[in-house]
Amino acid sequence: MGVPFSYSLRNLRTRKLTTFLTVSGMGLVVFVFSAVMMLAEGFTKTLVETGSYDNVVVLRKSSESEVQSGMERLQASIVESQPEVALGPDGRRLAAKEALFLIVLPKKSSGKVANVAIRGIADTSLALRPQVKVVEGRMPRTGMAEVIVGSNIAKRFSVASVGGTIRFATRDWTVVGVFDAGNTGYSSEVWADVDQLMPAFRRPVYSSVIFKLRDSSRFDDVKARIEADPRLTLDVKRETKYYADQSEIMAKFLRILGVSLTVVFSLGAVIGAMITMYSAVANRTGEIGTMRALGFRRRDILGAFIMEALLLGFIGGLAGLFFASFLQFFTISTLNFQTFADLSFSFALTPGTVWKSMAFALVMGLTGGILPAFRAANMNIVEALRTS
Repeated sequence: MGVPFSYSLRNLRTRKLTTFLTVSGMGLVVFVFSAVMMLAEGFTKTLVETGSYDNVVVLRKSSESEVQSGMERLQASIVESQPEVALGPDGRRLAAKEALFLIVLPKKSSGKVANVAIRGIADTSLALRPQVKVVEGRMPRTGMAEVIVGSNIAKRFSVASVGGTIRFATRDWTVVGVFDAGNTGYSSEVWADVDQLMPAFRRPVYSSVIFKLRDSSRFDDVKARIEADPRLTLDVKRETKYYADQSEIMAKFLRILGVSLTVVFSLGAVIGAMITMYSAVANRTGEIGTMRALGFRRRDILGAFIMEALLLGFIGGLAGLFFASFLQFFTISTLNFQTFADLSFSFALTPGTVWKSMAFALVMGLTGGILPAFRAANMNIVEALRTS
C-alpha cells in the first residue's frame, strides 16, 4: 500500500512558515529564470514577426545585416526584374530598393543619445509591409526631405512632433507622421525617401532589395538563379529567416545569462528546500516509525517525502510564473548586436518558457528533497519508535 497524496499535502500545510519561506525562495529563482527566458523570447518574437514569409530579402554576399550590406544600382535593378516578383493592383512590381543607416537621437528618459535605424524606402515599401499603419500625419513624399517615425521612437526618443524638424546628415528633415507596426522591429525605425537619404549620407549603393513573391513556392528557384548569376554577388533569404538570424546572437546571450544567474540563485533555494525536508524528517521520526510498524514499506516513505519536495517545487514554480507573467505589460529596449541600433520589445510568455520554468522548479524541489527522503526511508523502525 502506498502513502496517500493527502498525507504529503497535509504535512506542508502543517509547517506553514517553513513551507512559505521555501516556496518563496524557489519562486524567486523561477521568477528570475522566467524573466530572462521571456526577455529572449520577446526579442526573438519581435524580430521574427517583423518579416513576412512571402517576402524575400537580397543582400550582398556574406552580409549579416542591411547595415553591413551594399548593392550597386545595376545589381538592384537585375534583382527587381526577376520573373518571380509579384505585381501590385496597379501593375507595378512589389519590390523596393532600400538603404539602412544609423543616426543618434536623445532619449526622453535620460537625455543620453542612442543609435536609431533610419530606413530609406521606395514607393512600394509600404505595400510590402501591410502591418505598418500610419497613425498620425502621412508618409514622406518622394523627393522631399521628410521622415515618418515609428511609434516606439516617438514614445522613447526626443523627436519633433508632426510638423517639426530633426537634424541629421547635415540637413533638417521635416517630421510628417508617425506609424505603428505593432510588435515588430519596424516600430523602432525612422523612414525617409531612399533617394534623399543616400546623397545625404554620401552613399552611392543600396543596402538591400526586398520583394514579394508571386508564388511563395518559387523561392528556391529565384534564390538559385540570383546566387548563381555571375554578375551578382548576393545572398537571398526569406524575410522571416533573415530576421530570425538577426535575433540569434542576442537571444543566445540572454539565455546563457539567464541559465547562469538561475544556477547560482538556485543553490540557495535547493539548500532551503533541503533544510526544510531534513527538519520535517527530524520532527516526524516517531511518525515514520509508526508508519513502518503499520506495514508501509521503505519505498512508500521515500515516495511520500519526495512528493512533498516536488510539491514545494511545483508551488514555487507556479508562484514565480504568476508574478513573471505581469512582465508582459512592460516594454523595454536594448541594442541589437547585428545592426547596433536600439530596439524596443516586450517580454513574451510562451508555452516553452512555462514548461521549462516548471521543470526547473521541480528539479530544484527534487534535488533538495532526495537526501532527506532517503534518510527517512532508511530509518530503523525500533530506533524511530524509541525516539518518539
